[in-house]
Amino acid sequence: MDQPQPAGQLRRVDSALSRLESIVDERLTAERVRADELAARLARLEGQYEELKKVATDVEGRLERAMEYIRSLLAADQQ
Repeated sequence: MDQPQPAGQLRRVDSALSRLESIVDERLTAERVRADELAARLARLEGQYEELKKVATDVEGRLERAMEYIRSLLAADQQ
């Protein structure tokens, strides 16, 4: 048969549940902040990646033009 729990035990359980809820809320808040920081960092890194891609494409084009110019000079020199 179930016996009613003393009021003191119920208060302790309620207090423990309140502390647990508080800890969970704090952890969720901290994780939200961390997630927001990571999202901002990812956005910055993606922007930097796109900039670097443009620079690499530009450098590649310049190198190809320089190599073609050198080839044309070498071909003209051999004639």
